[in-house]
Amino acid sequence: MPKAYVFTRYGGPETEALTDVDRPIPGPGQILVSVRAAGVNPVDWKLRGGFRRPGDTAERVFPAVFGSEAAGIVEETGEGVTGFAAGDEVFGNTVDGGYAEYALLDARATARKPAGLSFTDAATLPVAAATAYDGVRQLDLPEGATLLVTGAGGGVGAAAVQIARALGLRVVGVASEGKKDFVESLGAVHVPSGPDLAERVRAAAADGVDAVYDLVGGETFTEAATLVADGTRLITAALLPEAIARRGGSRVVRARTTAVLDTVADLVLRGALTPHVTRTFPLDRAEEALRAVEDGHARGKIVIEVPA
Repeated sequence: MPKAYVFTRYGGPETEALTDVDRPIPGPGQILVSVRAAGVNPVDWKLRGGFRRPGDTAERVFPAVFGSEAAGIVEETGEGVTGFAAGDEVFGNTVDGGYAEYALLDARATARKPAGLSFTDAATLPVAAATAYDGVRQLDLPEGATLLVTGAGGGVGAAAVQIARALGLRVVGVASEGKKDFVESLGAVHVPSGPDLAERVRAAAADGVDAVYDLVGGETFTEAATLVADGTRLITAALLPEAIARRGGSRVVRARTTAVLDTVADLVLRGALTPHVTRTFPLDRAEEALRAVEDGHARGKIVIEVPA
């Protein structure tokens, strides 16, 4: 039986296990892939703790496989799927987890992997890079405008900085002092995170910031929100809708389409976006991969690789 890294109930790391699972069967609109790489994201451990994405009302079935993005080779396609066939190299958003030898992808949010893109890099794009792209495009800032990105040293943040720079925006990136060199290497002006953030941002951007893309939440979001008067210029991927509404902002609206995946893949091929995979782990060390993200200090992206 194929292997998968799962959580058996809501809770902490004690609920996790590498176990045998049934090989998934693709339903309508789904693609079964033999996984070659799976991206690791903060939402993975948050879902283990009971977090629900906005609009998600379905009851979770346990054991639940970790992971929201994967790249691999098509094994089978479900009813109604067109444009994909067995043997195709693809990447996309998972239906029921990606830390596994086999995973189901949503055909509407799956793209063919270009030959020049590795499976490892492709597996970072459906969540981190696509979320970054969706948010930057949602703000729709003119060339030359200044964007503040909080959490600029993480997977989504690093992608957002690069995409914004590719679109001609100036970027101020908030991250820990230990990530200063990394954030500056992406083309952003680094501002250390922590109390009195707004004051430091004002000092770094004398003309102010035109928009805020928050990836942290909490006090960081609260302080960053004071830097823009127009709520349409304040978006976040870190807070629930009701918390955002109190500040006049909104959540990032995710497109989750093949077209967006094709776009971010093209940015990688053109050299405008580097996934910055800083560590990889085999599937049997998925626990270590998840801890590297859960401790909050990961730089760039962490990826789980599954051998052929």
